[in-house]
Amino acid sequence: AMQDIYRMLARMMQTDLTVMISGESGTGKELVARALHEYGRRRGGPFVAINMAAIPRDLIESELFGHEKGAFTGAQNRSTGRFEQAEGGTLFLDEIGDMPMEAQT
Repeated sequence: AMQDIYRMLARMMQTDLTVMISGESGTGKELVARALHEYGRRRGGPFVAINMAAIPRDLIESELFGHEKGAFTGAQNRSTGRFEQAEGGTLFLDEIGDMPMEAQT
């Protein structure tokens, strides 16, 4: 089974495709994502990992996309989102199943 995963990773490292890695908690999804990043075409960019289950529901959009100063109560400064932080690299969204459905689309 692991040999199949290694072969699949080797093929994916040659592409610039979006990849969804699924599996139970603790099965090494982040290790697979890091391997794809470190040995793939985006290795020169940042690897940004975020646990979606740890973000309060009402802050998901701001966390992912950022916000401008004054965009909402408490937004004292401009904040870059995780998509912008990962520009040219890899954004690893862990526990996306815990996100509200409207944030997944």
